[in-house]
Amino acid sequence: MRSIVSYSIALLFIAFTAACENDPAEVNSITQKDTLPLLTTQNVDMMYSDSGRLKIHMTAPIEEEFGGMEQKTILPQGVFVEFYDDSGSVNSTMRSQYAERHPKEHLTIAKQKVVVVNIKGEKLETERLNWNDQTNRIYTDAFVKITTADQVIWGDGLEADASFTEYEIKNIEGTLMLNDNETP
Repeated sequence: MRSIVSYSIALLFIAFTAACENDPAEVNSITQKDTLPLLTTQNVDMMYSDSGRLKIHMTAPIEEEFGGMEQKTILPQGVFVEFYDDSGSVNSTMRSQYAERHPKEHLTIAKQKVVVVNIKGEKLETERLNWNDQTNRIYTDAFVKITTADQVIWGDGLEADASFTEYEIKNIEGTLMLNDNETP
């Protein structure tokens, strides 16, 4: 009787261990190093300069840096950026609720309630904006709304210089002229 019980327990043990099998693809996706940030920083306050001149001042609640094949930096809770001209004055600002930086492509992507304001007070609103730091151009194919002192312009897409002082709206959908009494 005792050998039957021992035999039964051994048989159950073999059945359980044979039935428990891990999918290698699932294990790799969980343990893959690229899925977790190498570095997480809170309350980010960074300044970038070129030849001793302040060019960018960036603040963000959280910054996550990822390595691996696709190196990137993610700002999952948004970002606020001030861009400076050569005289050290702020010439535009940008705010978004999410951003990614892809250094190999020299590309920064801002998403979700992106707002850019230039030195003239003109405001760009969109849901996605790309900035190429090699060409120093910003662009998007998403819906854009630009508010100036006397008009509001809607379109699908935009290309501009990084300071947002010279821009071209693609596929303009409409323009609304404002009265002197109205404010945007």
